[in-house]
Amino acid sequence: MEKHHKLWAALAAVVLGAFFILGFVGREVYRQAPPIPERVVTASGKEILTSKDILDGQQLWQSIGGQQIGSIWGHGAYQAPDWSADWLHREALALLDVWSTAQHGKGAVDIGSADRAALEQRLVSEMRTNRYDAASGTLEVSDERAEAMRRVGAHYSKLFGGAPEMAELRTQYAMQVKILDQPEELRLLNAFFFWTSWACATNRPGESYTYTNNWPHEPLIGNRPTSANVMWSLLSIVLLLGGVGALVWMHSAKREEHPPAAPSSDPLRGLVLTPSMRAIGKYVAVVIGLFAVQVLLGALTAHYTVEGDSFFGIPIFEVLPYAVTRTWHLQTAVFWIATAFLAAGLFLAPLIGGREPKYQRLGVNVLFGALLLVVVGSLTGEWLSVQRVLRGDAAFWLGHQGYEYVELGRVWQIALYGGLFLWLFLMLRGIWPALRPGAPHRGLVGLLAGSVGAIGLLFGAGFFYGARTHLSVAEYWRWWIVHLWVEGFFEVFATAVLGFLFVRLGLVASASATRALLTSTAIFLLGGIPGTFHHLYFSGTPVAVTAVGSVFSALEVVPLVLLGREAMDTLRMERRARWMERYRWPIRFFVGVAFWNLVGAGLFGFLINPPIALYYMQGLNTTPVHGHTALFGVYGLLSLGLMLLVLRSLGGARPWREGAIRTAFWGMNGGLVLMVALSLLPIGLAQTSASIDQGLWFARSAEFLQMPAMQALRWLRIVGDSVFLVGVGSLVWFALGLWRGWSWLPATPAPAPVPQPKATLRPALAEAP
Repeated sequence: MEKHHKLWAALAAVVLGAFFILGFVGREVYRQAPPIPERVVTASGKEILTSKDILDGQQLWQSIGGQQIGSIWGHGAYQAPDWSADWLHREALALLDVWSTAQHGKGAVDIGSADRAALEQRLVSEMRTNRYDAASGTLEVSDERAEAMRRVGAHYSKLFGGAPEMAELRTQYAMQVKILDQPEELRLLNAFFFWTSWACATNRPGESYTYTNNWPHEPLIGNRPTSANVMWSLLSIVLLLGGVGALVWMHSAKREEHPPAAPSSDPLRGLVLTPSMRAIGKYVAVVIGLFAVQVLLGALTAHYTVEGDSFFGIPIFEVLPYAVTRTWHLQTAVFWIATAFLAAGLFLAPLIGGREPKYQRLGVNVLFGALLLVVVGSLTGEWLSVQRVLRGDAAFWLGHQGYEYVELGRVWQIALYGGLFLWLFLMLRGIWPALRPGAPHRGLVGLLAGSVGAIGLLFGAGFFYGARTHLSVAEYWRWWIVHLWVEGFFEVFATAVLGFLFVRLGLVASASATRALLTSTAIFLLGGIPGTFHHLYFSGTPVAVTAVGSVFSALEVVPLVLLGREAMDTLRMERRARWMERYRWPIRFFVGVAFWNLVGAGLFGFLINPPIALYYMQGLNTTPVHGHTALFGVYGLLSLGLMLLVLRSLGGARPWREGAIRTAFWGMNGGLVLMVALSLLPIGLAQTSASIDQGLWFARSAEFLQMPAMQALRWLRIVGDSVFLVGVGSLVWFALGLWRGWSWLPATPAPAPVPQPKATLRPALAEAP
C-alpha cells in the first residue's frame, strides 16, 4: 500500500469530498422540501385537509404498493399514470370547467377560443400562486378550486374503490378491482395525491418556478423547463466532452505496460477447497434459482401491460396482481445479485487470507439461513400488504414500504442489515492476514476491504427515513441505497475481486492492477457519489440538486469511454495461456459486462441524465431501457460470471460441455438487445415525443398507451423476452447438469504430468508476479 500512497491519498480525498457534497446539498433537501400544510382551507374558511391526512394518505399509498402502482414525481411503475401529473392535469381541467360553467353556462371545451384563453390565463395565476402561510401552516385555496379538487377526488375514489364504471380503465392500468374498501381511506389517498400535485404546480416563495422545478411538463399551467434546467444540461454535456478528452489524453500519454508472462499451468488447478468454500455451493444454487424466478416474474409483469388483468386469459391477477409481481421482480433482482456478490466474497476470503478462520463454515451457513429468512419473509410480507391483510404500521414493519428497490418491510430490512454485518465480519476475518504490513497484494486487498465495509454500512441509509417521513427526504435517503450501494460500491467490490483473481492467476502484475484500480475507482466515485442527485432533480428539491447532479453524473460516464478497450483486454486474458480455456465462459460474461457498461450504463444512462432530457423523460419507458441494460447487463452478468468462477473451482479440472452455457450467454444478451430495440426504446421515444408535445400526463395516459401502435410495440417485447427465457433456461439446465453430471465431458486419459507443487491456500501470500 505504501508504494501507492499518493493514489490512496487521492482516493481518500475524492471519497471524503464527494460525501461532503452529498451531505451538504442533502441538508438543503431537508431545508427546502415542499411544506406539508397543517391545514388546507377554502377562502370561505372550510377546512378540507390536514397535515395528518396527507401523511396518513402517504402511508396508505406505501402500504398498497406505493411506487409499484403508477408513480409519484416520476418515480415508480410505468403502467398506471404518474398520479401527481395526472391529478394536476385533471384538476386544471376541472377548474376550467367550474369557471366556464359559472360564467358561460357550459363546459370549457364548448366555449369560444377567446373565452377559453382568458380562463387559461386565470388558471396559470390560480394554480401557480403560492398561498401557503408559513407562520400559521395554512394553505388557502379558492372555493372554486376546492370544487375542482372534489371532482378529481371523486374520480380517484371510483378508480381505487372498485366502481364498476371504472373497470376498463383499471384493466388498462393493471390495477386490482378494489384496492381500498373504506371511504376514509379513499379520502386520505386523495389528500396525499393532491399535495404531491400542489408541489408540482405552486411556485416556491419568491421564485418563478415550482417546488419540483416546473416538473412535470404541463402547458395548461405554464410548467416548462426552467433556465437552470437548460443551462446545467448544456454545462453537463460540455463537461462530459472535456472529461472524455482529458481521459483519452491521459490514457494515450500513459506508458504502456507489458503484462507478465503467463504461468505454464493453472495456479489454481490444485486448489484445496476449505469447508467454508465448499459451503458456497448452495449460495450458487439459490442465486440461479432466484434469477430464474425473477425473470419469470418480469415476463408476467410485462404481459400485464398488454392484457392488464390476466396472463393469456389465465385469471391469476387477483392472486398475483401487477403491484406484487413488479415488487417481487425488483426485490428478487436485488436479492440474487447481492447474494452472488456475498458468495463470491466468502469463497475468495480464505484464498486471499491464506487460511480458513475457525468456525468460518458455521458463519457461512448461519448467513445463508438468515438470507433465506429475509427473502421468504419479505416477499410474503409484501404480498400480504398489497392484499390488504397487513395495514397501517404493520404494513410498514412487516409488509411493503412502498419505495422501489427497498420495498421490504422494516423488520426484514433490519434483518438484512444484520446479515450484511455478519458478512462484513466473515470477510474481514478471512482476508485479515493479507492486510498485514508486507503482504504482497495488500493494496488490492485494502481496496476490497474498503468496498466490503461500504457495502455493509451504506445499506443503513435506509433507516434515516420512516413511514411518515417527508417524501423528498425519503427519496434522498432511498437513492443513497439504490445508487451508492447498488450502483457504486458493489462495482468497486467487483472490480477489486476481478483484479485480485487476474493477479492470482499470474496474468496481471499486482502493482499494475493496484494502480489501475485505485485510479479508476477515484474517477468513478468522483462522479458517482455526488451524481446520486441526478435521480432527484424533480423530487421537491432545490436548484442546487440540479446543478450538482447534472455536472457530476456527466463525470460518471467519462471512464466508460474506455470500456471497449477493457473488453478487449479481458477477452485477451482467455488467450494468454492454454489452461485459461477453463475460464472461457466466466471471462465471456465479464466481456459482456464491459459492453453493457458502455451501452447500458453509459449511452442509455446519459440519454436520461441531463436535466433537460429527464424533464421530458422522467417516468417513461426510457428509464427501464437504462435500468434493464445496466442492472442486468452489468451487475447481472457480473454476478453470473462470478458464480461460474465459483462453479469452475468447485468442480475441479474436468472440462464442461459448453453447448448449454453458450446458448445461455447469447440467449440472454440477444434477448436483452431485442427487448430494448423492439419494444422498450421505441415506446420510450414515442412517449417522450408525446410528453414534449402535450405533457407527461398524456405520455402516461391509457389514451396514449392503448393506441394500436403502442400495443403492438408492447406485444413485440415477447420476442426479446422469449429469447431471454431460452438463455435463462439453458443456464438453469447447465447448472443442474453440473450437479447431475450431464454438463461434464467424459474424463480422458491424460499424459503423465510434469511434477508440480500442490496448490494450497498458501500461494495467496506468495510474492506477486
